[in-house]
Amino acid sequence: FFLLPPTAKMEATQNAQRVRLYSRAKVMGFQRTKHSEHRQCSLLKIEGVNSKEDTEFYLGKRVAFVYRASTAKPNKGHHDGSSKIRVIWGKITRAHGNSGAVRSRFRVHLPPKAMGATVRVMLYPSRV
Repeated sequence: FFLLPPTAKMEATQNAQRVRLYSRAKVMGFQRTKHSEHRQCSLLKIEGVNSKEDTEFYLGKRVAFVYRASTAKPNKGHHDGSSKIRVIWGKITRAHGNSGAVRSRFRVHLPPKAMGATVRVMLYPSRV
């Protein structure tokens, strides 16, 4: 059994790198025409993706819009307690234009407060 002094423990935790298992993206808005918008198709700009060829890796990946609600609801599944944090899930369907934007379809249309917000692009399912 090996014990570290308190200062060594602090240094080990401060030097540890956080690993993010998702990429970040911004919601740019809905697909639209001059007069109307199609709310079933959301446009996303993924960080570090600047060309149509770069979007190929992300096609079919899951997207999560995580937000905080005003009222707590019981957690689903075998988790105890309740939480104010909720998620709307979606999927990246195809590229949009040549500058690295993508189209995505969510299970429920995104609310207006999602415009400009950050969403998580999960790195699954893998197509490699």
